Amino acid sequence: MRRIQYDRYGGPELMKLRDFELRTPGKGEVAVRVSFAAINPIDWKVRNGALKMVTGKTFPRALGSDFSGTVTAIGPGVSRVKVGDAVFGLAPIKDGGALGEAVIVPETFIAKKPNSISFEEAACLATPGITAWNGLVDKARLKGGQQVFINGCCGAVGESAVQIARMLGATVSGSCSAQAMQRAVDLGMQKVFDYRTIDLSKLGARYDVVYDTAGIMTVAVGLGLLRKDGIYLDIKPTLPKFIRALFTRQLKPIICTPGADILDGLARAAGEAQLKLPVAEIVRLQDAIPLVIALEGGRKLGGKALVSMA
Repeated sequence: MRRIQYDRYGGPELMKLRDFELRTPGKGEVAVRVSFAAINPIDWKVRNGALKMVTGKTFPRALGSDFSGTVTAIGPGVSRVKVGDAVFGLAPIKDGGALGEAVIVPETFIAKKPNSISFEEAACLATPGITAWNGLVDKARLKGGQQVFINGCCGAVGESAVQIARMLGATVSGSCSAQAMQRAVDLGMQKVFDYRTIDLSKLGARYDVVYDTAGIMTVAVGLGLLRKDGIYLDIKPTLPKFIRALFTRQLKPIICTPGADILDGLARAAGEAQLKLPVAEIVRLQDAIPLVIALEGGRKLGGKALVSMA
């Protein structure tokens, strides 16, 4: 088997395509032959060492989080899937490994792929969908009829949040780049603003939920957009924000927290054509490192970047 890995925390030059031996899945674990993996910002944040308090000091470390593929082996106690099932999900942040030909994950980190969607579409779903779900469903308890504002509504998390909010019966407005505004309209958003020209602090409307999926809004502006008892969801948590959240109940910092129920919910939504993220580019595994470097360096795509293991 081959995968992208690195031997210490640091810059993009550390990424190498290496051979490895896939271990046997343990209790509650599943081995998956990867079909496609999606590239996410969390991949290089982990490699850079930004989360080393969580990810630890064990090397070599494998790169990659989101994937789709087929179950090849299951460990003791696994009941949600069986060998041969088509699945999608994510690798635990402490392990990584999605950017490789096979990966071992807990069964609670995957869901069965709906027959109505492709492996490519399924590979896009996990991290963006879970992050959107964590905010709107788990933290904000979004209900039908409520008003939602999503900052960064055409990024992967933003698009997931728009679609999940509309699935729950909310009315959605938001901001994105001028180039992406038609995409936002096509998603069914009520009002869309160009983030480069709108001053959100002067926006007259107030919302039940504000979700900053771009991570650029100040807490003061986010809270200022809320109705009484509204919830501000912040995708860029910091220690000061967590401390402030202890005293400001309207502020909810969001960390991507997987769960079997969430992944099953995303699978149902995707299977019913209520959740879909666009694919912008697909490369082979041997060509993946230059694409990761380009995206880390700021290259923008109109959708997800995928890596094919075929």
